[in-house]
Parts: sequence; C-alpha cells; structure tokens
Amino acid sequence: MNRSASDVLITDGHWRKTLAAVRALGTQGVPVTVGESSRLAMAAFSRYCRHRLVYPSALITPDRFLNRLYDVCRRRRFRMLLPMEDATVQLLAARRSDFERFTHLPLADPETIRRAGDKAFVMQTAAGLGIPTPRTWHIHDLKQLNTLKKRLPYPVVIKPRCASGAIGVCYPQDAASFEKQYRIVHRRFPFPLIQERIPADGAGFGASFLFDAGGRVKASFVHQRLREYPLSGGASTLRISVRRTDVLEMGRTLLTALKWFGVGMVEFKLDPRDGVPKLLEINPRFWGSLALAVNAGVNFPYLMLRMARGDFFAPVERYRIGVQCRWFLPGDLLHFLASPDKRSLMPGFFRFRGPQKAYDILSLTDPLPALVKIISPLTFLYDPDMKQRLNQRKYML
Repeated sequence: MNRSASDVLITDGHWRKTLAAVRALGTQGVPVTVGESSRLAMAAFSRYCRHRLVYPSALITPDRFLNRLYDVCRRRRFRMLLPMEDATVQLLAARRSDFERFTHLPLADPETIRRAGDKAFVMQTAAGLGIPTPRTWHIHDLKQLNTLKKRLPYPVVIKPRCASGAIGVCYPQDAASFEKQYRIVHRRFPFPLIQERIPADGAGFGASFLFDAGGRVKASFVHQRLREYPLSGGASTLRISVRRTDVLEMGRTLLTALKWFGVGMVEFKLDPRDGVPKLLEINPRFWGSLALAVNAGVNFPYLMLRMARGDFFAPVERYRIGVQCRWFLPGDLLHFLASPDKRSLMPGFFRFRGPQKAYDILSLTDPLPALVKIISPLTFLYDPDMKQRLNQRKYML
C-alpha cells in the first residue's frame, strides 16, 4: 500500500451521508473521488469532489462492480476507500484482503458485519449484556402464527432481520392484520422479527462511534431525532446533538462485545412508560445523519483518514451541544406535508437560518448538490440500478 497517498475514494455518491463525507474530507484539504453507477450523483457535484468515477452497479452486477473498483484502486493507489451503503460495505468486506494491498479499507470482517446487521442476533446479544430491548418474539414455523397472534400486545412491529430503514417494516394493530402482514413480509424477508411497539412519543437517539483495529473508541457522538419521515418511523429529517451517557455507554458496550472496527451507529428509543432507552438496531456503516456529527465537531471521515495514516490522536468525545441538522429536501418537507398537525410545526418549520442550524444537503458555499438532488429523480427513468433501489424502498407496508 502506498503510504504517501492522500486521496480518498468514496462510493455511493447518490446519498446524503456520502455528500457529508465528501465535504468533511474536502474542507480538510483532502482530494476526494466520488463513485456511483450513474453520472448524475449528488455528491459528485460537490465543490470538494476532485474526480468522478462511474462503475457498474453493486446491486445488479456485483462482480463487475468489484472488478472495476479493484482495477481503479490498483492503478490510483488511494490512501483510503470508504464504502457507504450496505451493498458496497458487504461486497468490499468480503474482498478486504485483496483491496488492502493497495488502499486502507476500514471495515470489520464480513461475519462481524453480518452479525451486526442481524437484528435477531443483536437483540439476543444485547439481552445477554443487560441492555434493555423491546419485547421480541421469534418464530421458526408459520404454524406458530395462529397461537402467537392471540397473545401479542397490539400494536406490534414486524421488521426484517436484515434490512435497513423502513423497508419491510409494518405495524399491525390487531390479530387479523398481524397474520396477513407477517406472511407478506415473510415472502421477501423470511421469518422477520416481531416486537412490541414503543409509544411514538418516545424520543429516538443514535450513538455513533469510530473504533480502531484494537477495539478502542477513537470518536463518539450522540444525537436525538426531532422529526422523521415516514411519520410512522423512517429516516430522521431533523435531529440535534445531545449528551446521553446512558445511551453512549450501552452503544459502546454492544459494539465492543462484537469486536467492532470502523464506524457504526447504535439506535435507541426512549420508552415513555418507564423512561428507559430501548435498543432498536445497529447501523454497521455510516449513517444518514452524518452531517450533524461533522457540523457539531466530530469529523468521523477525517478521523478515519488519520487512523489510516497512522496518526496518534486522543479520543474525540467533546462536541457542541444543541446543533440542529436538517434534511429539508425532500425529507423534512415531506414530514410537514404528511403531518396531521401542521400548526404545531409553525413558525419554526420555516425558520431556515441560525448559529446552531445546519443542513444535510443545502449549502450556500456548495450549492450544486442541492440542484442535482432536485433533478436526480430523472435517473429512475433510465438507470436500472436506481430502478432497483426504488423497488426496494417501495416495499413498505
């Protein structure tokens, strides 16, 4: 590996977290190359993107994707390669030893990543560590549905064991809808989890970490969700930096038990019935609200690069409290349109500036990504990779 190289290659240029990583590195003077399967990739139009790379789809043609990326890394010798989405993380983790001949790839081993993304395994591990979780039911035979549906505390949540975001998640209100919806989800995601639904008014928290190869925490950060879309539970559209020692320590304990390496975010939801944060899941990769951590003072992508360079630095644990970061287009706007009580959001919803306000995409100093985001739906008309992603995200009941 070329230790003198400084360039960083980042995959998955369509996503907000990728744009946040490009800006986080670019503002530190790091040359960044952005890759995606389409030329119309938001992060590739950032002023901090030095080069653009178009590669085959990681979803549709994974072997061609890996071969193309391997050839580029062999020729360019990037200092670090950052995969940003589940598909690229899993593919590159499986070929980590090959890629690390030419670049630094800060990923845990494939089995650790698989376990961290398996919600059933995570819940069982957390219970063994004394970390509070929602009541959870597992079935291994559809014949169990008839008995189970009669004793569940409705409403409940059905969620795939290994899927991210709101894909495949549903909220049956009674026994009849439970069995029907479970069978629908089961057809695509075999034997999903069943959990009690924590009341919606409970606050959501995310504890984010960077672990080095020795299992030491090199950076940590906690945020609270303020708004999300869909309203029933989805990506956060507005969140704020906070201190929550309990959430931080539970997240640290869980990832340490998994022998984690690289970045990860552990999600919790405060149960208003007992005031206890309950574990929801682990995101074994960069998370959608990365821009908040960077704006609050924890530059996870740059700290990863410093680790790759072999720099010594004390753990980054201090950051500004009360910083808000907003995914306005289209996330928060969709939240507003879907909200049954729009008056409760006024007038603050249309207050766009302030010393503690930041945005995932909108930027006066880096405006092009927002313009590209507005026209990017055009890619769904011609790009098979984007059509595949759209089909995945349509699978929400």
